[in-house]
Amino acid sequence: MITKTPKKKIRAKKHWKLRHNITGTPERPRLSVYRSLKNIYAQVIDDVAGVTLVAASSLELEGFGGNVEAARKVGELVAKKALAKGIEKVVFDRGGNIYHGRIKALAEGAREAGLDF
Repeated sequence: MITKTPKKKIRAKKHWKLRHNITGTPERPRLSVYRSLKNIYAQVIDDVAGVTLVAASSLELEGFGGNVEAARKVGELVAKKALAKGIEKVVFDRGGNIYHGRIKALAEGAREAGLDF
């Protein structure tokens, strides 16, 4: 009997493979994205020091949930916060998710607001 692997396990395995190759440094921190069913979260992380430098989520936005429009706004918000702290270049960590929909919208919003990755 063949069983189907749950989506959570597949995503976790992809994320582990990505994190094996992607590391945030003080010069180029990691922009990590987490997508839940209702909201989307983004953090800029320095993995060498183990510190979150900037964080933003759709919970901070008024009248937005976990849709594509909210993801774009979160991308713009995290980029503005990062630029205010002097962070211009980041490495993008999509968290094992496919680069499509909300993940893509967040990345494009961050790029439009001035982050380079």
